[in-house]
Amino acid sequence: MKRNIYVIWLLCLSCLTACNSWIEEDPESLITDEKVGDSSDACATWVTGTYSKWIDDMFRWGYFPRVLEFDADYISGPDWLFGTFGAGNFQGESDVTDALWKGCYGLVGRSNNAIRHIQGMQNITTDEKNNAVGELMFMRALAYFMVVRAYGDCPLQPEEETEDYNQPRQPVQTVYDYIIKNLEEAAALMYKNTDGKWQAGHACAGSAAGLLAKVYATMASGALPAGTEVIVRTGAAYQGPASNRTYAPLETKTFQKTVVKGYEQMDAQALYRKAADWAAKVLDGSYGNYTLLPYDQLWKKSSATASEFMFSIGSVSGDATYKNAVHSQYEGYMISPGSDFIQSGGWVGCTRHWYDLFDHDDLRITQGVKHRWRAYTQQESNTGFFYPLTDEYSILATGRDLSGNWVQDPSGIYADGVSYYYSQDAQCLAFTTKYMDVTNDAIENADANWPVLRLADVMLIYAEALNELGESDQALIYMNKVRERSNATLATETDQTALRSAIIEERAKELACEADRRWDLIRWGIYLDAMNALGGSDDSGVLKNRTERNLLFPIPAQELNTNQAINSNNPGWN
Repeated sequence: MKRNIYVIWLLCLSCLTACNSWIEEDPESLITDEKVGDSSDACATWVTGTYSKWIDDMFRWGYFPRVLEFDADYISGPDWLFGTFGAGNFQGESDVTDALWKGCYGLVGRSNNAIRHIQGMQNITTDEKNNAVGELMFMRALAYFMVVRAYGDCPLQPEEETEDYNQPRQPVQTVYDYIIKNLEEAAALMYKNTDGKWQAGHACAGSAAGLLAKVYATMASGALPAGTEVIVRTGAAYQGPASNRTYAPLETKTFQKTVVKGYEQMDAQALYRKAADWAAKVLDGSYGNYTLLPYDQLWKKSSATASEFMFSIGSVSGDATYKNAVHSQYEGYMISPGSDFIQSGGWVGCTRHWYDLFDHDDLRITQGVKHRWRAYTQQESNTGFFYPLTDEYSILATGRDLSGNWVQDPSGIYADGVSYYYSQDAQCLAFTTKYMDVTNDAIENADANWPVLRLADVMLIYAEALNELGESDQALIYMNKVRERSNATLATETDQTALRSAIIEERAKELACEADRRWDLIRWGIYLDAMNALGGSDDSGVLKNRTERNLLFPIPAQELNTNQAINSNNPGWN
């Protein structure tokens, strides 16, 4: 929390998508408060300048979504990319310091500053003012939600202008109270996505209502009694000697949850009732119109502003400032537009155990995972990779099963003349296809959208809340809505523990590579169990041993050195 001079670029992308409606004026200079003025354009500039913090800082350098994503059981990649952070040493990592702490508090500071100026405007309509303030309150709440989940007790930055930035850490409950207050007000102030004045891509009333459901569920799950059972399918990645290791089958483990620190005095049942109420308001249309997209449309670039995406972060294709690393890290960029060969990237993927959670015909793996791809280094050798290492895909790629037997019927072979092979390391993971559809797939700074909140997330939160409230039959209906969209076998289990575990697993499948898994494990009090169940490292050899200190991120050293109101770090960190 450092005092910054908040400046606003006139050139900013549409708030959270690649919508170009805000990229209209030339960025002649940075704008000070006095230059903005009092008008509809001035109001929009303050809001846009605050939104731009997401890209022109937090996502621009590749720290986001990495800081939210790389510490989880089902996510993997090369150890050089995951680094010490991916191995569990969060101390001094720029991901944590620059992206999460500094980035989120910078977003709070911009929101506070913009709200003060907009509230003082006289030449805009009441609707304009309310909506703008609502959007800023939403962003402020989201920033605090990210911080409180990661750090526990944390400072609340004063809303009024002040010279005193020595702010003490506030209890988790106090921070959540403030988040809820902001989101409730934002939901009442913002346009709905069905209002004519709403601009596609902007946060709206439903964004706040949906995030409220998630906030309440986070609090509720964290507060559930110690000993509450959660069943997880997991285990060591490999079995057998190093010279001939094979993938180990999934093991079913029952974990006893712990109560999350700071959540001990919260009322889980009351909070789940709130989560269910807010999710129901989203689903019944009280805050706008939201619909699950057909799977074949879900990850199309043209769907970036569709109603399922309740809040997402966008970028500008090829722009040096308003960029993110999502497409490069998850998909890789090609040597030329439409090429078969990846020039660089495509490093981050999911593990084989994650892949094995799915039904055989689930679209989230048949279409949502790459099954063959080629790097530029394989062009001369006419080779490529295939995934996963199973008889089915080995036959499709090579004509032979895993025992080396030739399959005489060649009709299913990848008949393109390429010799595909499998590599038992970070080169072959369950790579998602979620971020493939971009304007230009041959540039490092492609315009992939990052989903922060989707309707499927809210539906699964609703199912979770209903199940914990003893309404398992209804919970099953909403989990199955998500499964049905992906051609998955519909679930029938209504035992509370079994359904609880199924919903948590469904979230791991549906929201994979969307930076949710770590935070689900943390809020359910099973993070240490789930990470250590891997037996030391994952498919790529990334270290996954975790201890108590990993439950919270360390307060950055710079903050401790300058904020006189904070005199100690989180347990286990210097």
